Amino acid sequence: MAQSFQSDFLNTLEERGFIHQITDPGALDEALLNGPVAAYIGFDATADSLHVGSLTQIMMLHHLQRTGHRPIVLMGGGTTKVGDPSGKDTQRKLLSPADIEANIAGIRRAFEPFLTFGEGPQDAMMVNNDDWLSELSYIPFLRDYGVHFTINRMLTFDSVKLRLDREQPLTFLEFNYMLMQAYDFLELQRRYGCTLQMGGSDQWGNIVNGTELIRRVAASEGTEAQGFGLTTPLVTTSSGKKMGKTENGAVWLNAERTSPYEYWQFWRNTEDADVAGMLRRFTLLPMDEVQRLSGLEGSEINEAKKVLATEATALLHGRDEAERAAETARTTFEAGGTAADLPSTEASRSDLEAGLPLFVPFQALGLIASNGEGRRHIKAGALKINGQALKEERPLTTEDLDGEVIKLSIGKKKHGLLRVAP
Repeated sequence: MAQSFQSDFLNTLEERGFIHQITDPGALDEALLNGPVAAYIGFDATADSLHVGSLTQIMMLHHLQRTGHRPIVLMGGGTTKVGDPSGKDTQRKLLSPADIEANIAGIRRAFEPFLTFGEGPQDAMMVNNDDWLSELSYIPFLRDYGVHFTINRMLTFDSVKLRLDREQPLTFLEFNYMLMQAYDFLELQRRYGCTLQMGGSDQWGNIVNGTELIRRVAASEGTEAQGFGLTTPLVTTSSGKKMGKTENGAVWLNAERTSPYEYWQFWRNTEDADVAGMLRRFTLLPMDEVQRLSGLEGSEINEAKKVLATEATALLHGRDEAERAAETARTTFEAGGTAADLPSTEASRSDLEAGLPLFVPFQALGLIASNGEGRRHIKAGALKINGQALKEERPLTTEDLDGEVIKLSIGKKKHGLLRVAP
């Protein structure tokens, strides 16, 4: 049963399906009414772009700012050096400081379409926990903060139990991660008055650690302080896949990793049963329009999927890119044409004259993952050249050119272009 809140922020999150757990709902609701409240979500810098799996957290920060509060994007420059064991079966590869800095620069670009950064009380800010974690001295840290944690309780967290139950190594380095995340919350409260940490449901234990550390440190100093925690459900598709995971890998937020057209196609290919939830969480459409679109059935649900794809793409890449992607799809799928904005790869004319191995460009475009997969598609009649299904494996040649391009397809939904290199 849906909860009733007084604050715009919690009401928005509730009606759009973002709320899983809150440490003290009534007190947080009251604090938001008396705002602005500063709230943060942490992101480790393990790649130079975030992917769609992080979009739930980004949208929460977006709604926070829209309802008059201050988002803090905490980049884990320090914790990335350790590695979060939550949801992991093995230890993450450790990155160099230079790699981490480059990744943070790339990740910032993913936030800029969603948040307004600045110095005002409601402007977003991006901070790096390496600024304080790298300054800590080990013995003083253990003395001042380690006393507030017990090994007994830490062993009950799912992130730890999973590895131990499977008899997989959990290093002492990773075990320290939860102490560091709790300390982040304390440090953000001290520096920026941050009183709310948000994250996915797999972070609940870490978030509660932070709220308890804030309370216990304040009590040890003879004062009172409260931090709040809020988690969102982990988003999976109706078929059980993680949000943003496809057979060809992650769907990235940075355009050089996943083009606006490919991003649009990801949303267009949403499973029927997931359309309503995706419209709620990943567009800014009014809820009455979300409900109308969610009620479409049969072939009409494809119209809802196109709206979802265009609105989600517009949020990240802008309205012009979203409409261009929609037109590319219309030209490709409905008008039977070859749209210039399709993902493309190149080959030299001499390679085509000599005979280009068939699966090379298909793999370069991400249409197939291996030669074996390509051969299976040929047997199924799904691998197409310029719209015509191939019956057997053969090289691509200049005779396949339609002007200066060859249209490559897998089934009805996956397309790309092979262009002649200048």
